[in-house]
Amino acid sequence: MVQRLFGTDGIRGRAGEGWLRPERLSVLARAVGQELAPQAARPSTPKALLAHDGRRSGPELARGLARGLRAAGYEVTSAELFTTPGLARMTRVGDFDLGIMISASHNPARDNGVKVFDRNGEKLSDATEDRIEARVASDPTPTPADQDAPIAHDDALEAAYEAELLSVVEGLDLDGLRIVIDCANGAGSHVAPRVLERLGAEVIRHACEPDGDNINRDCGSTHPDGLRERVRACEARLGIALDGDGDRCLLVDEQGALVHGDGMLTLLALEAHARGALPGNTIVATVMSNRGLHRALRPAGISVHTVGVGDRRVVEALKEHGYALGGEQSGHIVFGPDNAFIGDGTYTALRSLAAMRAADRPLSALTAPFQEFPQVLVNVIVAEKPKLSSLPSVAARVREIETQLGDDGRVLLRYSGTEPLARVMVEGPEVGVIRAWADELAGLIAGEIGAERA
Repeated sequence: MVQRLFGTDGIRGRAGEGWLRPERLSVLARAVGQELAPQAARPSTPKALLAHDGRRSGPELARGLARGLRAAGYEVTSAELFTTPGLARMTRVGDFDLGIMISASHNPARDNGVKVFDRNGEKLSDATEDRIEARVASDPTPTPADQDAPIAHDDALEAAYEAELLSVVEGLDLDGLRIVIDCANGAGSHVAPRVLERLGAEVIRHACEPDGDNINRDCGSTHPDGLRERVRACEARLGIALDGDGDRCLLVDEQGALVHGDGMLTLLALEAHARGALPGNTIVATVMSNRGLHRALRPAGISVHTVGVGDRRVVEALKEHGYALGGEQSGHIVFGPDNAFIGDGTYTALRSLAAMRAADRPLSALTAPFQEFPQVLVNVIVAEKPKLSSLPSVAARVREIETQLGDDGRVLLRYSGTEPLARVMVEGPEVGVIRAWADELAGLIAGEIGAERA
């Protein structure tokens, strides 16, 4: 039985190792091509679209993928340096049968990964991934390297993607607005600043010069401190931070304060609700979102539908219930049918800017309803790991605390997957109260299984 290849968001690892080698990727791509081949006869050869972010390893891995796709009968085109959402969108509208993005998102430059999209620009289902893995297991022989050929590059793809983004905010005028944009030296470094400039903004580029090794290095959505300083120093009205492949977006307000996904969901949900464009008066968020999001939206009558971690879970809920907006605290925001369920950092920034312009208010005012609740985390050293909900005194006290918190907090108990630790997290509006509860629960766990606080 072959080890499972696909994780929660494609395949990821150290470039040049394991499945992140050209010869291994030729096997994977051949299986992907076979599984996603058009079912009905089409008048021409099936087509695949590739792209990569700013990592040095991207072009070589693209050659391995192209090798396998050609063996499966595909014509292969590359958008080269391109965002993940750009690839998904162009796969959908560009008559491609599949798209493959080479990226490790917010990981360091030494890593890389592969994300596969179907002809609709959607990530694959678990069942489809399982069938691809079965094909890999049945035919693991790499496609010979002597079948390599240059990969065609289509310059029109980037222009078409820009046009798609601009069409979303037709009429938006950013004239006189000073914006600092941090593209993490990644995939959005060309297109994102250019779109803002075409809308009239004065754009100050920060970390928009990928050299193969500097992607996500002290920049981007996972390291926004440099952007915050730049916004303050330049007296900008807004800062935008993308991640390495351009699907996440965080904002920095005019005061230099960071606005993460929960604050952006607050802004966007309230704006959509005011326009009557929020189906069910509900948004989708993951269990990682702060309960301050729930409180911020409650006065407007907006509910939060909570799902497990990952943008795939968000997309599933949006489709199942007919909602239009969801996302993660990390800044991965999904607009549902408005954007074909594709999470796109540049699109998110544009929608946020449109809301600011329409309200004629600064970002700090529009995100003020969201006040993050404090969290307290306590670790407990354990010698064994029985199910925490099976510990009578712990389970009873958790129920009592959750009753007192109501919708304004939560308790999460879990074990570390790599260390002999039980983790106690309590979130709520009053830090002194939740700290006392976290310490109490840690003591109960220690008493039940003979452990001690870390």
